[in-house]
Amino acid sequence: MCVNYRPLNHEDLIKIFDVNIAEDAEWPKETYQDYFAPIIRSDSEGKREAFMASFGMIPKQHTPSNFKRFSTMNARAETVGELRSYKSAWSKHQFCLVPMYHFYEPNWETGKHIRYAIGMANHSPFAVAGLWRDWKEEDGGISHSFTQLTINADVHPLMKRFHKPDDEKRSLVIIYEEDYDDWLQCDKLEEAQLFLRNYPAELMEAWPMPKESKSKK
Repeated sequence: MCVNYRPLNHEDLIKIFDVNIAEDAEWPKETYQDYFAPIIRSDSEGKREAFMASFGMIPKQHTPSNFKRFSTMNARAETVGELRSYKSAWSKHQFCLVPMYHFYEPNWETGKHIRYAIGMANHSPFAVAGLWRDWKEEDGGISHSFTQLTINADVHPLMKRFHKPDDEKRSLVIIYEEDYDDWLQCDKLEEAQLFLRNYPAELMEAWPMPKESKSKK
């Protein structure tokens, strides 16, 4: 599923999502596993707040040395309430928005892997549904991590084009702009499930985009 995406820049994040974030906060042009990027949650007063979090629910530094690491960048909606990596955040309604310009998926229609960018047809920024959690660090500080929620997309006109032919087709959960705050403030798991649906293909667009350097600078 989606293992990297292009997050909003500092200016667009503040302007489009009506949030504040530290002026000196920095993040790379593309987000990969264990990279820090801005996400948005609802604070105790119901207002949006942006903060930095590491991509992947279980960061590398918090993976026990005697455990084989597995990816926690994407949480399947079908099992999010059951798997240990996610069920605590899900049951505590620790919902977040992951803002982005587009995300990337492999297309094999030519028989070769071609990286495609996927975003909105009108080229506007958008946000996908995620979960967040915090971690206590050795120095006593608190850090955060996040995962993106995914759903089956076997019959989605656009998303079914990605990944290898025999692989299950999956999609990130794109949240409608008018539903941002309802998702962030949702306090019933049954209602949260209603947000986990495929976004209309006619409102989306996909195009080939060569892979950029993974440099964090």
